[in-house]
Amino acid sequence: MTTIAPENTEEDSTPTRSEALSKVAPAIPSPVYHATVRDIPADERPRERLEKYGAETLSTTDLLAIILRTGTKAENVMELALRLLTKYRGLGGLLNADFAEISNEHGLGLAKTAQLKAALELGKRLLMEQPDRRFQIYSMDDAANLVRVEMMNLDHEEMHILVLNIKNQLVEYVRRYKGTINSSVVRSAEVFRPAVVRNCPHIIVCHNHPSGDPTPSPEDIEITRQFQRAADLLEIELLDHIIIGNPRYVGMKDYMKW
Repeated sequence: MTTIAPENTEEDSTPTRSEALSKVAPAIPSPVYHATVRDIPADERPRERLEKYGAETLSTTDLLAIILRTGTKAENVMELALRLLTKYRGLGGLLNADFAEISNEHGLGLAKTAQLKAALELGKRLLMEQPDRRFQIYSMDDAANLVRVEMMNLDHEEMHILVLNIKNQLVEYVRRYKGTINSSVVRSAEVFRPAVVRNCPHIIVCHNHPSGDPTPSPEDIEITRQFQRAADLLEIELLDHIIIGNPRYVGMKDYMKW
């Protein structure tokens, strides 16, 4: 009599070759394509739009991207520009940041940092340039806008003085103090000296609050009164004492109602 062996219903537990390989090494992810500026339609790229429509139509990110020219494998130049503007809180922060700090940013280096610093310095000098006519102050907004790019992102206090002629045209831009600004440190004679030397009838004094809050302190009020007394004595008009915050500013003339 023939004996029939029972059918083996258990599954074969021997792993297949592909299963064995998957346990030995993790799966290699498929390469992810990262978009570059070349993927943007030609007529929408920053450089082409600048040529066609003018620099004034471009955003700050666009203009910075044109200066930087190239990005990295992980970050195109537009993303690099936006990251820098965000991290340093705008052009003023980049202007005041240390060269070595910026050059250590991924995607920059010495050459690009030099290009960036040179472009920012040219922009600052353009504000101060006096070719056929001087920069004229028509309002306190004009004065604040002149100094705020440099002052609003400082991590310490500084005092800047705008020396103006009879037409409120800028004759000299003076950086007088760096550090704590209070009545025990600041000497009115030093603040008004540039106007006396230049024989100019008007000045505007500006200082910043590193906290970003331009609300005047009791010291700010006291030092403004000190400046007012000196202005009366020297017969030089103190047009305003402006406190620069980020992004707001406060004019002490309106604040103190003088």
